[in-house]
Amino acid sequence: MERIPEPELMDDPGQARAYAEADFAEVNAGFVEGFQQSFPWLGGSPFVLDLGCGPGDIPLRLARAMPGALVQAVDGSPAMIELAREAVAGTEEEPRVMLVQSGLRELEPPPMPFHAVVSNSLLHHLHHGADLWRTIQRVAGEGTAIYVMDLQRPDSEERAAAIVDQYAADEPEQLRTDFYNSLLAAFTPEEVGDQLRAAGLEGLEVETVSDRHLLVTGTL
Repeated sequence: MERIPEPELMDDPGQARAYAEADFAEVNAGFVEGFQQSFPWLGGSPFVLDLGCGPGDIPLRLARAMPGALVQAVDGSPAMIELAREAVAGTEEEPRVMLVQSGLRELEPPPMPFHAVVSNSLLHHLHHGADLWRTIQRVAGEGTAIYVMDLQRPDSEERAAAIVDQYAADEPEQLRTDFYNSLLAAFTPEEVGDQLRAAGLEGLEVETVSDRHLLVTGTL
């Protein structure tokens, strides 16, 4: 099945709110746990960049899981960053979570290297997957841990619809539609592998981790 791109940014406040109110607790907790298990040597005080942070749940979970961590959370959508500010405000982790509204191409490298770069469900939104890998090259350094999870495109629209029915049967129609469109917009593991080779990131590994997800991990 050919890829069908979707808008890069979730700009509509209602759409962003619906996404923020969905129950991704188990998935997001698993993401953070998987990241820690993949890079136990990072310890409890890393400088972490979260690209495509959405409504802020994953940056908060990262900060809670690693009490000394400093997390810079970036999203291109003003609506999402506003929701992330609401989520972070008043928490114990607020001083250690820096929220930045920025596109990938405009993101400036930090004054000190990131120890890790993570991203969950950003890649399929991008019209050109290379934008993510170029950004990682620009803002990361030698030894930076990379942990990127995303959807992978099924082989047919019928299979995409079946996945939506299997995992989002009871979700609001807006979320079901977004999920379906995201599956059609996702890349295949083979395409991501090609992107990594083109970016000179052959050291990163891409693997299928579920019937709808792929994972890219490794150290620069």
